[in-house]
Formats: sequence, structure tokens, C-alpha cells
Amino acid sequence: MQSKKVTSERYGIKRVILLALLFMLLGTLLELYLLDHYEDTLQLIPLLCIGGALINLLVLFFRKSQAIINLFKLVLVITSLSGIYGAFLHLQANYEFEQDMKPTANFWELSLESLSGALPTLAPMSMIVLALIGYSYLILIKQQNEKI
Repeated sequence: MQSKKVTSERYGIKRVILLALLFMLLGTLLELYLLDHYEDTLQLIPLLCIGGALINLLVLFFRKSQAIINLFKLVLVITSLSGIYGAFLHLQANYEFEQDMKPTANFWELSLESLSGALPTLAPMSMIVLALIGYSYLILIKQQNEKI
């Protein structure tokens, strides 16, 4: 009896994590599209990462093999790195803008202003959250001893 309850709870958690991952992937993709986040080559990085994650997740949903799981892990790592790189790019662009607006300001003042600049500095970090949710899904797959 206890075993059925644990299995049922794991499937419930797995569904919730899968839905959260899909919501994050589709929501972030839609948001980036609505913000015209495709005007520059570097702006395509998160779109490609999300697209790769969506395709890989779809394949993983129907066929769980070690190769597909390893590919999904790689996509999640690249997605995390794109979030860090995106935060750096946003911060750099904000800093350059603030430097043009206040040429006499010191480094500290420019840095503080850059954090709350026109480009949301921490928004790209949502890619890391997305990757963590994806990795949580992989952990649950492994824990359920599904055929991997």
C-alpha cells in the first residue's frame, strides 16, 4: 500500500515538474518573441537554446535512452551558460549606455545604475532556472527506474 502511494506521488511530482518546464520554455520563448529578441545574432542564443530544449524534451517524452538523456543534459548546460552570458551582455550594454549618459561618473556609480538600466540585467538568469527545472525532471526519471 505504501509503495503505491509513493509511486503515485512521484508521478504527480513528475507531472508538475514537466508542466513547469513546458510553461517556462513556452513562456520564455513567447516573451522573447514579443520583445523582438531576434534582431541581433547574439539575441538568437536563448531562442535556439529553448528550441533545442523543447525538441529534446519532446523526443525524451516518447523515447528515454541514455543518449537522449545525455543530449538533454548538454542542452541544459548550454542553456545555463547562455543565461550567464546574457546577463553579462545586458549588464555591459547598460553600463555603456550609462557611461554615455554620465561621462563623469565613476565606476561604482555606473555599475549601480547599470543594474537597473533599460535592459533587465537579471532576466537572462531565468535560463538557469529553466535548466534546473529540466534537470529536476531528469532526476525524477532516473529515480523512477524507467527504462533508460
